[in-house]
Amino acid sequence: MASRSYGQYCGLARSLDTIGDRWSLLIVRELLLGPLRYGELKATLDGIATNLLADRLRSLEASGVIERQLGEPGGVVYALTPWGAQLREPVESLIRWSTPLMISGPGADKFSPRWLAVALPALLHERTARRPTEIGIDLPGLFVTLRIDKHGPHVTADPDQRPDTILTAEPAVVLGLAAGALTLEQALPLARVQGDPGVLDAVFAGAPA
Repeated sequence: MASRSYGQYCGLARSLDTIGDRWSLLIVRELLLGPLRYGELKATLDGIATNLLADRLRSLEASGVIERQLGEPGGVVYALTPWGAQLREPVESLIRWSTPLMISGPGADKFSPRWLAVALPALLHERTARRPTEIGIDLPGLFVTLRIDKHGPHVTADPDQRPDTILTAEPAVVLGLAAGALTLEQALPLARVQGDPGVLDAVFAGAPA
């Protein structure tokens, strides 16, 4: 349990007792894309002190949000438990809620393509397709596959499995498409498409597939 508690018998208060500490929910954000080693978490959470990361990992593990697993080819990785993975829905809701806060742009804030990969299913949550539709998105330092089916959008980060259609663009262009701030006509001159451009219409414009 968290060392500090609101002491309130309320679902929100007890949730914040567990994940409300600084950096805790951002650790969850990173693990939504899959298990990571301690060093990988430290690198992607640039700015977190080593002792603070270790403390947050211990707390989240003790609460049952994350667990340690054996990685490949060895060593320890941190992963969300099935209960911890249920945080995807509130995380995506917060991302959608943040839209007015994002309009001003990044300013001096850091940015990682990983965070865009987490945001994509949140921003495209109303998209569905009768036939599963996949598109690869080639971002600087990260390749993800965005799949839309009858259940909605899903993102996986696996550079070894590439769909037939791949969009290569700067993160700001992909974010603009997903958020509806850019149309396909505005985005395509700023991007490169390998494969069927019609897939982009199905994914970002919501055309039936």
